[in-house]
Amino acid sequence: MQRIVGVERDYAWGSPDAIPALLGTEPPGGPVAELWLGAHPDAPARLEAVFGEAGPDLLTHIAADPVGALGEDVVSRFGPQLPYLLKLIAPAKPLSLQVHPSLERARERFAAESAAGIALDDPTRNYRDPNHKPELVFALTTFRAMCGFRAPRRAAELLADLGAPLAQDLHDTLRADPTAEGVRAAFTWLLDGATRPSPDAVQEVARACARRLADGSPSPRADNTVVRLAEAYPGDPGVVVSLLLNPVTLQPGDALFVPAGGVHVYLAGLGVELMAASDNVLRAGLTPKHVDVPEMLECVDYVAAPPIRIAPEVFHGATRVFYAPVDDFELAVTALTDVNGGPAHPLPGRGPRVLLCLDGRIEVTSETDSAVLERGEAYFVRADEGALRGRGTGTLVQADVP
Repeated sequence: MQRIVGVERDYAWGSPDAIPALLGTEPPGGPVAELWLGAHPDAPARLEAVFGEAGPDLLTHIAADPVGALGEDVVSRFGPQLPYLLKLIAPAKPLSLQVHPSLERARERFAAESAAGIALDDPTRNYRDPNHKPELVFALTTFRAMCGFRAPRRAAELLADLGAPLAQDLHDTLRADPTAEGVRAAFTWLLDGATRPSPDAVQEVARACARRLADGSPSPRADNTVVRLAEAYPGDPGVVVSLLLNPVTLQPGDALFVPAGGVHVYLAGLGVELMAASDNVLRAGLTPKHVDVPEMLECVDYVAAPPIRIAPEVFHGATRVFYAPVDDFELAVTALTDVNGGPAHPLPGRGPRVLLCLDGRIEVTSETDSAVLERGEAYFVRADEGALRGRGTGTLVQADVP
């Protein structure tokens, strides 16, 4: 078992103190949006330094012995690479209106951009790897988001009495065709360069939502979201898009799954995020980063559906396992309350695993090794370490491959 040190990402939307507080470290003075605890080439975690010398990164460690680190089954299915990426994520303000591609499209478009000579670190590049990016968010605090499309008739109701011409046009579009095609038409109209509304038209909708909120809105959450987005990104059509999307509020311990093609916006909170090992994000607004509306529109699933909340299965009483409907990853959360030195608790999975201690102090034992994890510490457990058991008091997050 190898202790690893994650890589902080200082995206502008990140909280300056939420992740440092969890890790028990000093805030750096700027945003800490994410902490990456994986082997993605963009920011692989590092193995803990030994005798004052920096350890190799996790990507290099795995490459030296893929079968031992990952197991024959994982290598046969995914190649010699860790198929998932574990993160902490802490949005303090809304981040981009985005979608992730399917595996087939990611492979096709990554190859096309590479053939066109677009460098991997070019900010205009959409596809930084040939992988899809389904993801699961496990809330550590109240976590607010928008995910997937509302039923068209419900979205039309929210737009009906705002009085702004843009809202009325969208209302009429959805009422005329309350299907996925009507949603596609409304969504495309808002974002496509040929039909994109002016900033003034967007702000008029935002002002109408603010007035309705002051008058006692029947949908205060929707109107609050519009007002907040308009403050952060004035004039951006994504402000109005929010009225088409499902609101989601996760309480601590809840989990949300976002499939390929699922439009989403994370608004605020602190969570553990587990995804396929990819950094492919297609954005259409609510961001200063690169936006590619035509490519994003090609990847969207326009069928209205409620957000996918994953109900956990309980393993040996203390572990909840969140099985996402993909082959790349699964998430287990173990809460131990052993204060009297009782028997070790069996942990699920077979490796390769990344462990993260959220609080307390937990001793983890494998068939050949052991480690004590305290708050904020993370370990990579090779597949050849075999079964794991945990003892102590605290909460342990474990990423694994089904």
